Amino acid sequence: MKKKILFMVINMNVGGTEKALLNMIAEFPKESYEITILMIEKYGGFLESIPNEIRVQYLFENQKIMDIIDNPPNKTALQLMKAGNFIRGFNILFTHFVSKVCRDRSIFFKYILKDFKGIEGKYDIAVAYAGPMEFISYFVANKIRANKRIQWVHFDVTKIGFNPKFAEKTYQKFDKVFVVSKEAKNKLINKIPSINKKTEVFYNIVSPKTVRLQSKNGSGFEENYNGLRILTVGRLANEKGQDIAIRVLARLIDNGYNVKWYCIGEGDARNDYEKLTEIYKLKDHFIFLGSKTNPYPYIAECDIYVQPSRYEGYCITLIEARCLSKPIVTTKVNGANEQIKSGETGFITEIDENSIYNSVEVLIKNQSLRNKFSQNLDNENLEQTKQMEKIFKLID
Repeated sequence: MKKKILFMVINMNVGGTEKALLNMIAEFPKESYEITILMIEKYGGFLESIPNEIRVQYLFENQKIMDIIDNPPNKTALQLMKAGNFIRGFNILFTHFVSKVCRDRSIFFKYILKDFKGIEGKYDIAVAYAGPMEFISYFVANKIRANKRIQWVHFDVTKIGFNPKFAEKTYQKFDKVFVVSKEAKNKLINKIPSINKKTEVFYNIVSPKTVRLQSKNGSGFEENYNGLRILTVGRLANEKGQDIAIRVLARLIDNGYNVKWYCIGEGDARNDYEKLTEIYKLKDHFIFLGSKTNPYPYIAECDIYVQPSRYEGYCITLIEARCLSKPIVTTKVNGANEQIKSGETGFITEIDENSIYNSVEVLIKNQSLRNKFSQNLDNENLEQTKQMEKIFKLID
């Protein structure tokens, strides 16, 4: 009989977390495991990338519940009261208030999910994969029947809205907590020492063979250009630091360097960043390529890969750039030191404009150093399928 595993996520947006999930489920033997992806909403550029044999379920049918979670409680309560449902509106406000006072969001979730019976069936393992997200953690812990549960932490808990009190209470219901880098794990344990024994590092899985194969599938840069191409891949958001990249490029252009900076990704900050390129007169030099489900042809063709993030859990695009032997400049985010040896296989900089500029300038001026960084990357160590044994052991 096949083992049943469920992964719960928000959606299948084109992002590192979702890509890491697709890479991981590809490692499960089809003949031995039945995989289900449970999404809060049916959305995302990676929806079509889910293999046919994977079961997909959505919570979006329970739209009333999702509206309560997504909207401010006072707005929801007001709408209910206007519709004549005074008791429901009052209870929404009251449980929200109590949750805030007690710093325990589970009080609110318990009330709004009180009539929801949960997901049908029982699983060998249920995974709160898009984490830390309080609703998903609570739902997997309380509304899914499973022999064992895993909480996944993809982010730096010191940089996001993270409630240690809620997490400590909820994570006690999980058999294992996986964190995507050593640095991110240490920061989590510092917040919640009581989960130390059940917490383990689980690096995002990337297949170098697949990355290299897909880099030859499709075209990359289409325009003829004789300068150096710099590339950044990531959601257009403050934490990814594309605004820093724009300011760095402005200085490079002012200093006479023949470069273009390309950006793959979409996000809420796009309008702000486009306005910033107009302010710096960079519309022809900082190129927004939009979201790409296959960014590898672009990574393969770029001259320098730069990750200007303000924070990360464990940057999957750095793994991909390493797979394609690209000279890399990355900021000092979680996991950077676990992927790059600064000065030997790339540069790790401070999270500021001057540090990134100085490192990029060195690589622009020094082709032999770019070649050195590319040649020194240890691609043999990129194969991370042994990580899967950590899940297999939990089932066995």
